[in-house]
Amino acid sequence: MKVAVIGLGKAGLPLASVIADAGIDVVGIDIDSKRCEDINNGINPIPEEPELNDLIPKLGGSKLICSTNYEDAKECSAYIVIVPLFINEDKVPDLSIIRNAMENVSKVLDNGDLVVLETTVPPKTTETFVKGLLDESLKNYYLAYSPERIMTGYSVSRYREFPKVVGGINKESGEKAYSLYQLFCKKVDLVSNSRTAEMIKVSEGVYRDANIAIANELYKVSEELNVDFYEVREKANHQYCNIHLPGNVGGHCIPVYPWFLINDFEVPVIEKAREVNDEMIVYYANKLKVKEGKVLVLGLTYRENVKELAYTRSIPMIKLLKDRGYEVFVNDPMYSKEEIEELGYNYSDDFNVDGIILMNKCFVEELLSIKEKVVDVKGALK
Repeated sequence: MKVAVIGLGKAGLPLASVIADAGIDVVGIDIDSKRCEDINNGINPIPEEPELNDLIPKLGGSKLICSTNYEDAKECSAYIVIVPLFINEDKVPDLSIIRNAMENVSKVLDNGDLVVLETTVPPKTTETFVKGLLDESLKNYYLAYSPERIMTGYSVSRYREFPKVVGGINKESGEKAYSLYQLFCKKVDLVSNSRTAEMIKVSEGVYRDANIAIANELYKVSEELNVDFYEVREKANHQYCNIHLPGNVGGHCIPVYPWFLINDFEVPVIEKAREVNDEMIVYYANKLKVKEGKVLVLGLTYRENVKELAYTRSIPMIKLLKDRGYEVFVNDPMYSKEEIEELGYNYSDDFNVDGIILMNKCFVEELLSIKEKVVDVKGALK
């Protein structure tokens, strides 16, 4: 068997590496020729995934061959597509990258081949949108959905240890995908169909978003009552209660998936949770003790130790502060001074400012002695 993995980003490359490490020949396809070249030369292009530092030198150029040309995957009998999906300014999913990938897969597809989509998508996407594109191949193929359930920094272990959900557009497709994933995953759950598998992944993101919104509300009430929220949370949590941590919500996943349901269904609780979480930047900005002067925003990425700006709340926070007349500076250990300035922000490593907003858990030790001037978004100083 030879498997193609379409998309070698933060989710696709760990997946391709895990499959190759199980002894299966893998062809990785990506639009980035430099990334493909690095992988083929044994160089890990995603240093924040530490386990890849061992796998890529071992597998790159041998069990894992990368290319920008879909024709190089023509001998594969399974195609796993794991490319990005974004929402536009109107919160509508943009399926153009998936469309492009599936149209290219359809050109090299053969009878009896398996196609699996791993990108998180609105329910019914696989059985309608994707199937419609692949039908253009006029081939008899199997089609399934298996959502990625990774966490950047732990992706390799997640693929190996976390339960993998698989659902086909029909019984035969589900069983075909189930057999494939059993070759490199510790536990595979075959569910009723692709729509169910899609809904499982969306539900996970919606659950976390709603529970963070509850935590944010409880945090604000605790502040008004002069009660330590973190003490409340510690003692309230037990096997029947799981209060999440408060804070802003960013990244590819949690702020995106609720819109897959909000756009098409009456889900007022889910919609309100999105509103609550997005408005937290205003709440934290209001906590600054100064109404003018220099403010340092620490943490540009959506999460510490991940060099990624996808839907980070730091960017709208910076805009909000500028609109209020503050002179805003930025620092993040994941970005150099030059990179921050290239993004259009003022860099500073001087903590002697009028106020500091700590957006993620960077620079905690340095801030403990001056925490009275710090607005702590993620509770990192607790």
